[in-house]
Amino acid sequence: MALSSNPAFTNGAFKNSGEKAVATPGMTAQQLDELYSRPAAGPAETDRMSYDDVIMKTVITLVFVLAGAAVGFFLPGLYLPFAFVGFGLALVNIFKKKPSAPLVLAYGVAQGIFIGGLSTILEMRFPGIAFQAIIATAVVFVVTLALFANGKVRASKRATKIFMIAGISYALFSLVNLGLQLTGVNNDAWGLFSSPTLFGIPLGLLIGPIVILMAAYSLVLDFTAIQEGVRTGAPRILGWRAAFGLVVTIVWLYTEFLRMISLFRQ
Repeated sequence: MALSSNPAFTNGAFKNSGEKAVATPGMTAQQLDELYSRPAAGPAETDRMSYDDVIMKTVITLVFVLAGAAVGFFLPGLYLPFAFVGFGLALVNIFKKKPSAPLVLAYGVAQGIFIGGLSTILEMRFPGIAFQAIIATAVVFVVTLALFANGKVRASKRATKIFMIAGISYALFSLVNLGLQLTGVNNDAWGLFSSPTLFGIPLGLLIGPIVILMAAYSLVLDFTAIQEGVRTGAPRILGWRAAFGLVVTIVWLYTEFLRMISLFRQ
């Protein structure tokens, strides 16, 4: 099974298998009997990744995202600076060889301030939009997880290649759009996502569903990487990398839903 193309998971440690306890020469019959009668060591005892550990670390990171969102709610003007802070911390977490819990949590706070401030600003114009985006994000996450757990959706090499090409193209488009907005060339609320239009429909609404599908497939890749890490006995510390990867995708989903809903409602 292919590992996630999410940069957060591109670490060879996810492929390392756990060590197995073996009997050593010269042991007495009584020692051998005691060795094999012991209960099997769990992930916590062997310091290996487990689903429970990944879930716990993901929940902790999301709590920090919510704490940051509370700050962004009261200080919405911070959303743009912290968009760049979050991006910088994301790069640090991606390229850091050994995961760091403080850096992952710092990323969570920065992204929380960003989406909290952005949500507050949009709420002033479109009441209820944050709740709608939260529900939409939760539905996509739960449905994708359920389908993956039941074997209905799986990552494939061909689909992953298409996803990577589309993801790079979308990232470049977003950077160009940001540059046009910062330089004042395009003053629309969402830049190129707001205009041009096709048959009166904003470009953001036309490509939005495709981007949501990309984010959903990113979740599939995240789940695949976590499953592979648990299966091969990856080090427990990599649970923070898994949590980081999931939160990156969840924040991406939420932001895309905010954009789509605001374009639709305006």
